[in-house]
Amino acid sequence: MTGHKEGLLSVHASVFIFGLTALFSKLISLTAIEITLLRSIFAVIAIAFYILWLKESLLLNNKRDYLIAILLGFFLGSHWITYFHAMQVSSVAVGIIALYTYPVITVFLEPLFHGEWPQGRDIIAALTVLFGVYLLVPEFTIDNQMAQGVFWGVLSAFLFAMRNIIHGRYFKSYPARHALLYQTLVIIVLLLPFSSDIITEVNTQQWQQLVLLGIIFTALPHTLFAHSLLYLKAKTVGLIACMQVVYGILFAAVFLLEYPALSTIAGGLIVISAAVYETISTVKQKA
Repeated sequence: MTGHKEGLLSVHASVFIFGLTALFSKLISLTAIEITLLRSIFAVIAIAFYILWLKESLLLNNKRDYLIAILLGFFLGSHWITYFHAMQVSSVAVGIIALYTYPVITVFLEPLFHGEWPQGRDIIAALTVLFGVYLLVPEFTIDNQMAQGVFWGVLSAFLFAMRNIIHGRYFKSYPARHALLYQTLVIIVLLLPFSSDIITEVNTQQWQQLVLLGIIFTALPHTLFAHSLLYLKAKTVGLIACMQVVYGILFAAVFLLEYPALSTIAGGLIVISAAVYETISTVKQKA
C-alpha cells in the first residue's frame, strides 16, 4: 500500500468512527460530564500502552509543556462535555452541525494570536455561518431544545478551536498520541472531584459502552487521524473530515431514528459549505 492510499484509508476510517461516536451521547444514559470522565480513563490506558509498546518515553521535554498540556486538557475536556451535552438536549444533527462552525471560528481567533485582524472574506464566511445557524433554530428562546443544542454546540466549537490553535502554536512538536495522553489525563484529574461517585453506579452495559467509546471511538480515531497527516495535505484531511457531519446524521437516522428537519439540512449545508471554503482558503493562503 502506498503512503497516499494509507493516508486516505486512515482519514476515512477515523472520520467514519467519529461519526459513530456521536451516537454514544444518546446511547449511554449518563451526563456529558460523567461520559467524558469515564471515556478519558479508558483512552488514557489504551494510549499509554500503545506508547509503551512503541518503546517511547511518556515524559514531556520541559516544565512549560506540562503547563500547556493542562491548558489543552481543559479545552479538550470542555469541548467534549459541551459537544455531548448539545446532542443530549437537542439532536445529533444539530450538535454536529453546530460543532462545524469551528473552522470559521478558528480563522477569526487565530489572527488575534498574531496581533492581526480577520480578513474580509472571513467576515463574510462568519456571516454565512450565522445564517446557517439561524436556520437550525426554530425559536430563539431559552426553553427551546434546538436553541439550547445550537448554543452548546457553538460553544463546543469555540473551545475546540481554542484547543487546536494552542496545540498548533505550542505543542505540535509532540506526536498526537502524546498530546492526547496528557490531555485525557488532565481531563480525569479535573473531573474526578465532580463525578467520582458515578464510578460505583455504572452498570455492566454502560461499562461495555464506555470501554468501546474510550478505546475504539476515542483513542483509535485520533491516532488514525494523526497518522493520515503524515501522508496527506492538511487541506485534504480537513475536507474529508467534513464528512463527519454526513456520517453522524446518517447514523443517527438509522440507529436512533432521528430524522433532521428540512431547515436543519439547509442550515447544515450552509455551515459545511463555509467550513469547506475556509479550509481551502486557509491552506491556499499558507501555500
